[in-house]
Amino acid sequence: MSKRQSAKHKLDRRMGENIWGRPKSPVNKREYGPGQHGQRRKSKVSDYGLQLKAKQKLKGYYGEVTEKQFKKQYVEAARMKGDTSQNLIGLLERRLDMIVYRAKFAPTIFAARQLVSHGHIRVNGVKCNVASRRCDVGDEITLGNKAQEMALVMEAQSLPERDIPEYVVIEGTAKATFNRVPTLDEVPYPVKMEPNLVVEFYSR
Repeated sequence: MSKRQSAKHKLDRRMGENIWGRPKSPVNKREYGPGQHGQRRKSKVSDYGLQLKAKQKLKGYYGEVTEKQFKKQYVEAARMKGDTSQNLIGLLERRLDMIVYRAKFAPTIFAARQLVSHGHIRVNGVKCNVASRRCDVGDEITLGNKAQEMALVMEAQSLPERDIPEYVVIEGTAKATFNRVPTLDEVPYPVKMEPNLVVEFYSR
């Protein structure tokens, strides 16, 4: 697993958006960028700059996804039939750590990744500690017995700021089924994501 080298909320300030929709985001208090020049008037951003920002925002939203992993997802999405940007979102949402997060088994995507890597998640009854594992439609994701009693898990399930999307079906408090691969408009992003600009960035 790759190690995060900087505070996750720095990405919020750099993008100027609360990309995870969390109440503790510094953007809620300071909408301008970080550093001594953060409040200066911003110059016009080039097309390349817009594409890069869209890529960094989408990649950052999914936690510790490295550039190598993210580009690999794009290449695979481009090879699939249909719209590449929709395919990319579908592949990212099929990651095990993301389904754990969507099911509200963890309060953040970073906590979801840790929950998986520590062996607290089972896929179809089998323990899995690979956060990037790609789930198939119909896969059942369950919490281990120890995880069900964790304060972190109970906190996540009571969070008011996000809802469980329709493509993740919940049974009780410890079981979720990945119902279908979602389209972009079904994914509950707190901010606008532009995977079409990500496609343009990589296809230059």
